[in-house]
Amino acid sequence: MTQAVLDGVRDLLPGLRERADEAERLRVVPDANIKELEETGFFKLLQPRRFDGHEADPVDFYTAVRDIASACGSTGWVSSVVGVHPWQVALFADEAQQAVWGEDTSTRLSSSYAPTGKAVVTEGGYRLSGKWSFSSGADHCSWVLLGGLVFDGDGNVVDFKTFMVPRSDYAINDVWHMVGLAGTGSNDIVVEDVFVPEAFTLSMGETGSCRGPGQAQNTSDLYKLPFHSIFTGTITTPIIGMAMGAYAEHVEMQQQRSRAAYLGEKASKDPFAMVRIARASSEIDAAWALLVGNIREEQAHVARGEQIPLRLRLKVRRDQVIGSQRAIDAIDELFEASGGRALTQGTYLQRAWRDAHAGRVHAANDPERALQMFGAHEFGHKVDPGMY
Repeated sequence: MTQAVLDGVRDLLPGLRERADEAERLRVVPDANIKELEETGFFKLLQPRRFDGHEADPVDFYTAVRDIASACGSTGWVSSVVGVHPWQVALFADEAQQAVWGEDTSTRLSSSYAPTGKAVVTEGGYRLSGKWSFSSGADHCSWVLLGGLVFDGDGNVVDFKTFMVPRSDYAINDVWHMVGLAGTGSNDIVVEDVFVPEAFTLSMGETGSCRGPGQAQNTSDLYKLPFHSIFTGTITTPIIGMAMGAYAEHVEMQQQRSRAAYLGEKASKDPFAMVRIARASSEIDAAWALLVGNIREEQAHVARGEQIPLRLRLKVRRDQVIGSQRAIDAIDELFEASGGRALTQGTYLQRAWRDAHAGRVHAANDPERALQMFGAHEFGHKVDPGMY
């Protein structure tokens, strides 16, 4: 069944690419893209089977995202961050899962996890308020997952949670006017003093320990993997896909290009161009191989009923941030070697260059923090596993 989804996604790629300009113009992924992806079953890849999902291998999910992003970076980005949310919803209490999927198993959620909101403990739950930036794909979703610090009655921080909020309880502020990932519609979410029941919250302490109340119903090994491994992969994978799309277009362009500054030499016969292609393809392949290999290693520990070693979880983050950089380096290498025509509006290459650099500034791609934690662990310093 999963292979049918992957095949269906690949069939959509020409149309997604044709609508990439429309996504930038609208500043949101076109409805047609979302509808077509929904019809393939893409958004249900990581959804529990008991709610009509596939409970698919996360590598299959990443493969679909990579292919989508190779056609349209904005659609790839939104499909990745929206498509991963069913994985986390599966960890919530059953009451929350039923509220999201009980009547419509096609329900989608957006998110903004930075704890910019404030939640105050009250009877049966929390009062939540705040503004969250950059909720990609929010216009195509009817729920949102929001990060917030929890305060007790004395004003002390007692937890960091994810809050699940229905569309009736939040506003979307249209603020997304960007030079990269322009079509993602990553607008602000505003919540004003909304009650969130306890069952509709999930402590990051629990997810950091690979636990959640929803595991009582959703027993698959899929839902025992680390949150920060699964979710940060959704940020790097679209960038790898953008690099793959840029590579394909660069090769095609160079096969047709004559270099006027070099007496009409065919670019495809330039040995230096060949070296750049070889270097770029190696960087892309390495980024993908490390992402897949690390997830496979974590899956093997889960399958054996073992706790995933902290070093491996830190290695996932190490290779994830470097993987993003490798993909961007490959795009830069190709862009610099493509000539002035690469700047033409409508070409995939210039859009990939802008989109990938926009994706680079996401918090999950902060290299210093991820690399410092890995290095600290290697030197024997204590590292909080809840963040990795």
